[in-house]
Amino acid sequence: LAGTVPEEPRCTVERADASLTYSLFLQRFAFSRPVILGGVTDNSAFRALCTREKLLAAFGPFPVRLSTANTYSYRKVDVPFQEYVEHLLKPQDPARLGSDTLYFFGDNNFTEWGPLFQHYVPPPFRIPGTSPAYSFGIAGSGSGVPFHWHGPGFSEVIFGRKRWFLYPPDQTPHFHPNESTLAWLQHTYPTLPPAQRPLECTLRPGEVLYFPDRWWHATLNLDTSVFISTFLG
Repeated sequence: LAGTVPEEPRCTVERADASLTYSLFLQRFAFSRPVILGGVTDNSAFRALCTREKLLAAFGPFPVRLSTANTYSYRKVDVPFQEYVEHLLKPQDPARLGSDTLYFFGDNNFTEWGPLFQHYVPPPFRIPGTSPAYSFGIAGSGSGVPFHWHGPGFSEVIFGRKRWFLYPPDQTPHFHPNESTLAWLQHTYPTLPPAQRPLECTLRPGEVLYFPDRWWHATLNLDTSVFISTFLG
């Protein structure tokens, strides 16, 4: 299914590499704008544990909690991980509402998933006064979460590609809270004047996106994707 959902014409999120120091991260990005970090972590060992076969062998019978992919209210559904992977992990139907779309992200049982997360190498930067919490997810091509905001955090793609759309806190995007990101991209995005379009970019394995506090963001998985976020609370 790779390539069935388009990438953005050009990335408009600033990029930085492993030469970025912590002091420069705090000065330039931590409180003001997003950045894509390349080469700041090596998660090849974690990635090797996140193949379909390895995850099914380790967590197949365990229940996972799925959330609906809408903005303000989330219905929760518990299913065995194997059932999710084999029956629910499908491409997004553009006509399906967010409240009818089940999405596996976060809500991980740390008693069961904790040993996996011990192999994850988090981004090296922190926001003073915060502590990190992991949210792990797996989702099908065309799926994603519509615009919402919360505290600052990092997001890393382990497998697949994830397209991001971001607006600063003072620029509320035009969207329907129960419309999928794919439907928004097809119907609303083309009508936006250039000045009203979001910052956007496609995240690939090995890249980490940082987003500051209260920035609006929506995501769109271009392939079946495995990803992990580090929320700074």
